Amino acid sequence: MARVFSEVDLLLVPSLRDEMLVITNFTGHPSLTLRGGFVEVSEARSDWAPDSKHPLPRFSPPRRVPHGVTLIGRLFDEGTLAEAGIALESAFGVAQEHPPGF
Repeated sequence: MARVFSEVDLLLVPSLRDEMLVITNFTGHPSLTLRGGFVEVSEARSDWAPDSKHPLPRFSPPRRVPHGVTLIGRLFDEGTLAEAGIALESAFGVAQEHPPGF
C-alpha cells in the first residue's frame, strides 16, 4: 500500500468488496463508502453461493437502490478522503437524495 500511495492520493474501488476490505483492515488505511448513484433491481443480489431451497426474493415493481463506491486514502490523511467524498457525492447528484420519510 505504501508503494501504491506514493503514486496516487486516493483509490476508487467497488464498495464492500472482500479484497479491499481485507487490505484496509490489515493496513489501517482509511476508507469512505458513499453513494455513487442508484440502480433499479428486480431481484435481490448476493455474493454468496445460490441456495435453491431459499431463492432470493424478486421485486415487482423493481426497487431503486443506492449503488456505492469506496474511496481509500493515505494513512492519516482523512481530510483528503472527506473532501473527495463530498465532491463526488455532489458531482454524482446524490448528496441531497434521501429515502421517503427521512
